[in-house]
Amino acid sequence: MTVSEVTAATKDARKPTFWYGLPVGYVSLDLHPPAERLMEIVNQLRGLPEGEREEADRALRLYAGIVSLLNTNRVQQCALGVHPDDSGGFTTSVFTVSTLPTSGNSAKLVVAGLAGSAADGRDDGMRPLELPCGLGFLSEKRSPAPRSSRQLEASEAAPSHIWQGTVAVAAPSAPELIVLQMVTPDLDSADAYRDILLGIARTLTFADPARAATDDEDQEPEALTGAAAAMRNDFG
Repeated sequence: MTVSEVTAATKDARKPTFWYGLPVGYVSLDLHPPAERLMEIVNQLRGLPEGEREEADRALRLYAGIVSLLNTNRVQQCALGVHPDDSGGFTTSVFTVSTLPTSGNSAKLVVAGLAGSAADGRDDGMRPLELPCGLGFLSEKRSPAPRSSRQLEASEAAPSHIWQGTVAVAAPSAPELIVLQMVTPDLDSADAYRDILLGIARTLTFADPARAATDDEDQEPEALTGAAAAMRNDFG
């Protein structure tokens, strides 16, 4: 697997404070679509036949609602993943990155406490992680899939359960947690998606890769360091 890009966590006016590698097979939603682009889409919808216009309008409203919900929950990125499976079909997943504020300057204490709970067996669904960027923890669970308020035409149209993996790391310069989350309805592929989630977590860095590349420009091309080396190790 190869890395598609080094992704800055923030897409708004704030200066990015952390970066990570996103593997191929994932397409990011635009969580901050420009108003001009939205107006362009609206104008295109007005030119569609009535039936198609109604369907497209519902899709646009759904997208707008999802974007609004993600922004409300401090989601910095949402990426949809589609990968081939062993049966010749496809398996899907959703990867998100969000920030979770903590009271005072206790982010590292929160991570240490949760990692400690995992280490001594008080929480079977968690385990501590030693990542290149610092101490973190992994939490995973299987839970019932959320249901739409609309009646499904067939009971098998939607999955009954999902696998959810979460990695949290304390930001070094802000009282907040960096939360990486992977969700898939394909329970049989949970191990593979856990590996992808952990691979992304190992590339997480609080040092600007562009600055690191400038500092290392005198090194041999193969002498990768920092986030670049982590991405090569984890994503091939």
